[in-house]
Amino acid sequence: MNAFDLTGKLAVVTGASRGIGRAMARGLAEAGADIIGVSASLGPGSDVEKDVTATGRAFEAIRTDFADPDAVRALGADLAGRERPVDILVNNAGTIRRTPAAQHSDTDWELVLQVNLSAQFALTRAVGAGMVARGHGKVIFTASLLSYQGGITVPGYTAAKHGIAGLTKALANEWAPHSVNVNAIAPGYIATDNTQALQDDPVRSKAILERIPAGRWGSADDLAGATVFLASGAADYIHGTTLPVDGGWLGR
Repeated sequence: MNAFDLTGKLAVVTGASRGIGRAMARGLAEAGADIIGVSASLGPGSDVEKDVTATGRAFEAIRTDFADPDAVRALGADLAGRERPVDILVNNAGTIRRTPAAQHSDTDWELVLQVNLSAQFALTRAVGAGMVARGHGKVIFTASLLSYQGGITVPGYTAAKHGIAGLTKALANEWAPHSVNVNAIAPGYIATDNTQALQDDPVRSKAILERIPAGRWGSADDLAGATVFLASGAADYIHGTTLPVDGGWLGR
C-alpha cells in the first residue's frame, strides 16, 4: 500500500472551496499531501482548510479568479517560481451556464471556455514545465460525462469538457517521456451546486437516476479515491486516460 502514500508531496487543487474540489483536497491530505487550495472565493478559515489541517497536513489558500487570464498567469508564475515545487496539480476549477444553444450568449460561451479550458491550459503550462524539467509530476484534470456526450442546454460546457479530454491526451503525449503523468477524472452525476438545477427538476432527476446502474447520485467524496490513485505512484504507468467515476452511466 506504500504506492498510495503521498507523504511529503505538495498538491495544488483548484476549485477547492467546496464540492468535488474540497473532497479531492481532503482525500489527498488524508493520503499525506500538503495542500494549496485555490478558488475565487477561498479565504482564511474555510471548510477545506479545516479538513486538511485536521489530517495534520499544511494548507495554504490562494484566491484567484479563473475568469481573469492575467490572474491565472500570475498564479502560474507564483507556483512555478516557489522554492518548494508542486508535485501534484489538480485542475478542478470550473463553471457552467445553462441556456438553450440558440439563445446561448457570447458572454456565457467565452466565460465557460476561459474558466474551464483556457485557464486550465495556462496554469498547467506554467506548473507542468517545472515537472518536466525535474522529471516527475502528476497532473489531474476534472473532465465530465460531457467529455463523451453532448448534454442539453450547455454547449459551452460541453465544448470545454471535450477540450479537456483532448488536452489530457496531448499533454500526456509530450510529457510521459519525462515521467509526468497527465490524466483526467470524469465525474458522473454528482450532487453538487453545479447540478442543483438538475436535482431540483423532478423529470430530469428521475430520468438520470433511472439510467445510473448504481441507483443514486454520486457524492463529492466518491471522487477522492480516484484522485489519490492518479496522484500516486500506483498510477505511474497511466498516461493520457480519462477515468469515469459515474456509477456505471457510460456502461449503460
